[in-house]
Amino acid sequence: MNREIFSWYSPALGKDMPIVSYGHYGFALLLVPTAAADYLEYERFQLIDSIRPWIDSGKVRVFSVNSINTESWLNNEMAGEHKGIRHNQFNEYIYNEVVPYIKNKTSWETPIYVSGASFGALHSMNLFLKRPDLISGAIAMSGVYDLMEYTKGHYDDQVYYNSPMHYMPNLTDHGILEQIRRSPHIHIVTGSGAYEDPSSSGRFAKILYDKGINYNLDIWGEEWPHDWNTWRAMMPVYLEHKLW
Repeated sequence: MNREIFSWYSPALGKDMPIVSYGHYGFALLLVPTAAADYLEYERFQLIDSIRPWIDSGKVRVFSVNSINTESWLNNEMAGEHKGIRHNQFNEYIYNEVVPYIKNKTSWETPIYVSGASFGALHSMNLFLKRPDLISGAIAMSGVYDLMEYTKGHYDDQVYYNSPMHYMPNLTDHGILEQIRRSPHIHIVTGSGAYEDPSSSGRFAKILYDKGINYNLDIWGEEWPHDWNTWRAMMPVYLEHKLW
């Protein structure tokens, strides 16, 4: 399996940011880490190994970035409004730096799907919904789509505009809605075991339904907890039966 690590100074974030890629061909799958994790998390917890057949066969090329959650929503020393500002810088880094990097490594016609587990699921869905012109769809695993689950009670415009449960009911921009509706790959996936919250996925799916957005809500059973064993099982299913 071809593996490359590259790093550049990010103007949006004001620091060096590494990115790792796996494979050489296929559609692009951009992975956003959980919680406070780094760009090698999905490799370290063997999710990359679980999808290696699709990587080696040239069906998918995987890219994984660092999170900055410890500099934003998970930084208990930072004022709430500053957390939102920092997170918006992360969004701009993805849109203005990571997406062009992926396009240059693949092609400008190659679709990019974004995916993540846990907190990475919220970020992945948010990244797609805000810029469906750049990102073609999302696979959100074990997510909670209300950002206030992570803000310790803080709420302002920055929270609102990064919390899909808050802004999607009020989204009226016809152009953006039509771009979202054209995606055949909006996948909301969760287990029902320990520390999972399938009701959150159901509530978010209902919001998409009310907006006329097609989605796939996939709730796995109680034997699937909020853990890596679940996500290592989910991702191959989606590469085999949903995206390819």
